[in-house]
Amino acid sequence: MATDTIALTSVDAPMKRYRQTERELWDHYGLEPTERFIELESPGVRLRVLEIGSGEPVVFVHGTVGPGSWPVLVRKLSGFRCFVIDRPGWGLSSAIDFSKYEYKATAADILRGALDALSLDRAHVVGGSIGNVWALGLAARHPSRVGRVVLMGGSPLVPEVQVPGIIRLLASPIGALMVRLPDKPGRVRSILRQSGHGASLDDGRIPDAFVSSRVALGRETSSMRNERDMVRTLVRGAAFRPGLTFEDPELAAIHTPALYVYGTADPVGTVDIWQRVVGVLPRGELKLVDGAGHMPWFDGPSQVATDITRFLAERSEMPKAVSP
Repeated sequence: MATDTIALTSVDAPMKRYRQTERELWDHYGLEPTERFIELESPGVRLRVLEIGSGEPVVFVHGTVGPGSWPVLVRKLSGFRCFVIDRPGWGLSSAIDFSKYEYKATAADILRGALDALSLDRAHVVGGSIGNVWALGLAARHPSRVGRVVLMGGSPLVPEVQVPGIIRLLASPIGALMVRLPDKPGRVRSILRQSGHGASLDDGRIPDAFVSSRVALGRETSSMRNERDMVRTLVRGAAFRPGLTFEDPELAAIHTPALYVYGTADPVGTVDIWQRVVGVLPRGELKLVDGAGHMPWFDGPSQVATDITRFLAERSEMPKAVSP
């Protein structure tokens, strides 16, 4: 595995607009990350990673909202070395055919490979939406590589969670048309409202810079076409396919400290579901963000950052690294 670091301002013609709007988004928050590409062997994939800050390493794994969701939170976290990963098929990362792999195991192996390529023995992992499956999957399969995990927003962690309407639509034949139509700001804002973020759009907590970056992501990259391909391997009607979610014995075997952050306006899952999940996790904890939507850090970035910082700083309870 090899790594190479290049300037974020490097431009290849098909991605120029996306890179420009992404740069404007990070500028909006006063941040200047460094871009790096890492090559993994099993599965073979090239991942783009943005790095910013110093301190304990924290890896961020995004959901279908995309990697541009993280700057609003990263700017609130001090004392951490943050690694924002484009999941396979997203942004500037290469795609893989998830139908050829067992999803949870592959997600965990990709994250383990990323830690190897980044020369990190161990890191905290923050997930959002389906990124929670990646974070908890790494803790389940490679516990020595994880300090603590933070899980945010409703996610396909347990069988009782129904597939969100937008994901069902994406997996349907209509989804093939959706991912080929040029994204527009109005559609991005509509999806954010459906996800519980209307108030944050109205008062500017979700800036135009994010909407523009998300539009460019859909227009200038193959992210959504690749996401649809992945989603179709994971969804069966209104339910997630067996093997994606965690059964209770799996959850009970994960001893990594886990913080679940959930917005009470999130349409994915319920407070009762996540209370049950953290009750099964041996070291689980639930924090509710009143009125927040699917990405609770969009609506309450200061509260969420404070909770995460407190949780990650509790090093006295972190398990010592052991051999895999």
